[in-house]
Parts: sequence; C-alpha cells; structure tokens
Amino acid sequence: MKDRWIVDIVKYRWIWFGISLAITIPGLVGILWCCFQFHAPLKPGIDFTGGSILQYQFERKADLQQVRNILDDVGLAGSQVQEAIISDKEVVVMRTKALDDESLKRKLDAELQNKLGDFKVLSVDKVSATVGPELLTSGLIALCVTFLMMVAYISYRYMFDYAICAIVALFHDVLVLSGIFAIMGLVIGTEIDSLFISAILTVIGFSVHDTIVVFDRIRENSKFVGSKSTDPKTGEEHRKTFGDVANDSVNQTLARSIYTSLTVIITLTALYLLGGVTTRDFVLAMLIGIISGTYSSIFNASCLLVYWRELKAGQRLKPA
Repeated sequence: MKDRWIVDIVKYRWIWFGISLAITIPGLVGILWCCFQFHAPLKPGIDFTGGSILQYQFERKADLQQVRNILDDVGLAGSQVQEAIISDKEVVVMRTKALDDESLKRKLDAELQNKLGDFKVLSVDKVSATVGPELLTSGLIALCVTFLMMVAYISYRYMFDYAICAIVALFHDVLVLSGIFAIMGLVIGTEIDSLFISAILTVIGFSVHDTIVVFDRIRENSKFVGSKSTDPKTGEEHRKTFGDVANDSVNQTLARSIYTSLTVIITLTALYLLGGVTTRDFVLAMLIGIISGTYSSIFNASCLLVYWRELKAGQRLKPA
C-alpha cells in the first residue's frame, strides 16, 4: 500500500494564522468605518431601517442606471435598483426610503413614464422601521445562545480548551463574513437583511460540525501521545507529541472535509450564477462562510488547540 500524503499543518501554523489576520483585519477596519458612516457594523437594509420595495414591469427593457438617476433626481438618492425575473418577465426592483408622501411616488411614476415609457406596477410594499430592532435583537440573542450552547456541549463532550478553540474559529468565520460584507457595503452599497443573519447561523452550524469531526479524531488519537514513531524521511525514532497526533488527525479527516465542502461550494456557486437576484447576497454570504469555515476547521482550530496545549505544558515545566 502506498504511503498516504501527509501535510504538515501544525508546523506552519503561523502562516495559517497570518492568512487569517490578513483577511480579518481589513474586515474589522471596514466594520469600524461602517459604524461611523452608517451607525451600524454593516450597511443596514430595508428590513432594519424601514422603506419601500417597488416592483415595476416596463414595456421595453429599462436601463438600470437611468432608473437610478431618476430616483436621485426625485429625492430618493441611495436607493437600490436591481433586475429580477418574475414569471419569465423582466422586472425592475427598487428599494427606497419609505414613500409616505404620495406626491413623491406620483412624481417618481411620472418621471419613469416620461423617460422609460409605460410600465405596470406589480407591487409596492412598505417595511416598517420597527421591524429592524426586533430582527436585530432576535438575531443577537440567537447568536449568543448558539455560542453558549456550543461551549457547554463541547466542554462536556471533550474538554474546555477544545470548546474555546472551536469558538475562536467560529468568531473567525463570523468576522470574515461580516468584514467582507462591510467592505462591500462601503464600496458597492451592498445592504444586509434578515437573510444575512440566517446565513451567519447556517455558517456557524456548518463550521462547528466540521471542527467537531477534526476534534473527535484528535481525541481518539490522543492515546498515542508519547508512543514511539519513526520519521519516514530520516528514519529516526521519536516520541509522538500532542502536535504530532493533532497533525495526523487533521490529515486523516482532510480529504473528507474538503470533499464535503466542495460539494456545497459547487451547489452554492451554481445558485449564485443562475439563481434569482433576490437571494444572490444570501447565497454569496453562504459561499464565503462555507469557504472560511472549512479553512478555520482545518488550519485554525487544530493549530490553536496545539498551541494552547504547548503553552500549558511550558507553564508546568517552569520552576516555581
């Protein structure tokens, strides 16, 4: 039987940590910038700020940039304009501030008709701003409860240091996802809605599932710590450390983690490219989160656990 290909993940842990920092630090800067500009960590959408969603079907194809210019001219600057397919027909979806003044809507309709031709109003929906705080509060409570239950379960099932390393990896995934969307909000105006919170919770569940698989294998193999092992390159014998066992465990689950994530990534990529506009940001959030979660489960969680154990071992060896 041929030797299995081994990746020395633990040895290059500072490289993996550096890659994570290189991604999260710009995201943190983007989140802080959003706090100053939008008074929120991410650019809030209509679900959180309140507003109106208008769906118009034009008789001839409408130029989206021209629609944005008309919205700016009538006093609705900053509105989002997207194109969607509803019942096999092209529809222009406009997300604006709340149209409480009926004269403003009549002015908008008149300008659209003058410059873009006749259209059919499919729907005009208003979202109350009071929904935003409720959604935000519920989302934060869900996140806190999720983290606390995970810490309790992993501590009971494994050990406390396993739980802390798993939660740090989860925070990494949340920061990566939130940071990228914060930058997108600043650069291209991407807004978040209630689906974004759903995406974060889904990513957390997927990431911790992958981390648990790796940790379970480490716990099973921890009985080999201190056993004799032969270096395949030099032929020298040495005693296995916890780092050696963790590295072997990650390699044993590496193919499974990559294959599982790859099938999800392929599906999400197809949905992003071929799916509807209304779910595109949600699918993008899932795609970013799954990639980040796979990375953190393989390269961050196990390496953090090894580093934690080495620090504890070093403290025990220090003279009193």
